[in-house]
Amino acid sequence: MQYEHESMSAHEKATFAGGCFWCMVPPFQNMDGVVDVKAGYTGGDSPNPTYRQVCSGGSGHYEAVQVLYDPSKITYNQLLDIFWRQIDPTDTGGQFYDRGQQYQTAIFYHNREQKELAEKSKKKLEDSGRFANPIVTDILEASEFYPAEEYHQDYHKKNPQYYERYKAGSGRAEYIKETWADDKSRHTCCTPCLEKAGDNELRRTLTPIQYHVTRENGTEMPFKNEYWNNKEDGIYVDIVSGQPIFSSLDKFDSGTGWPSFTRPLKKDSIVKKQDESHGMLRTEVRSRNADSHLGHVFDDGPQPTGLRYCINSAALKFIPVEDMEKEGYGEYLYLFDSSRENHKGDTG
Repeated sequence: MQYEHESMSAHEKATFAGGCFWCMVPPFQNMDGVVDVKAGYTGGDSPNPTYRQVCSGGSGHYEAVQVLYDPSKITYNQLLDIFWRQIDPTDTGGQFYDRGQQYQTAIFYHNREQKELAEKSKKKLEDSGRFANPIVTDILEASEFYPAEEYHQDYHKKNPQYYERYKAGSGRAEYIKETWADDKSRHTCCTPCLEKAGDNELRRTLTPIQYHVTRENGTEMPFKNEYWNNKEDGIYVDIVSGQPIFSSLDKFDSGTGWPSFTRPLKKDSIVKKQDESHGMLRTEVRSRNADSHLGHVFDDGPQPTGLRYCINSAALKFIPVEDMEKEGYGEYLYLFDSSRENHKGDTG
């Protein structure tokens, strides 16, 4: 796939991997001299990879962005500066809560000059003392770049509210703000979602019951909430950040009138806290990334865990199987393959 202006010799390419490619498009997109930005996949061996193949971690590709730019208006060094300010270059395992090789950071050079500039830029960042740990971002020769599916392109424009909550909930926005607080360059704040979703933003985007439950530790009415009797296949994500929390494969009818699960999708997606409110001693469950109040966990559940995660519907958003890939959760589709009986989730 070619860019509309790719045949124009005055334009050059720059390719960067910085974790979730949704978050890497906006910082470059509106810069003077940038012609186009595409989200896609690169660095792997298999041709024409799909989102599902890449996010499962088996294809060897990185989620990346390719920038088409006019070097007479913006330099490669300026693009490097923008790149460094969007990532945690010390993270060897991915970016923020997106883990795996496919979310690792890398600069893909297209010629010797780009390679030399990238190496100098990395060395300058290492010598700056801004980071306590080593800079681990790889500098690799560019290989075939495959644009991602159309629903991933300009995701921040197509789904702005979810994108803003995702960037904040993943920890990226706050990390950028804290790491580059002393830097006045416009490249550190290229999108309105750089600031962590504040109270006013959450009041605007959440319904009253969603806000009451997640931010004020509220509890919704049993049998009168959205998902207590939902039997569709899919996953349940934190309504604030979009972080995957539970799967329908672990959901069961507890008879309580609230959605109940035997375990979370991933053990580290939740935090448990002692709750002594209302004259009771209970174990509260909160989402790790957005600190949303979800509900409570009890030890009267069915096997294999013996646990009952009693969760408020208002703290969750349900993503049905048929929408998981276009909503950015393709890595979890394997759970719903014909081999789902072999599903082994993390115990809580």
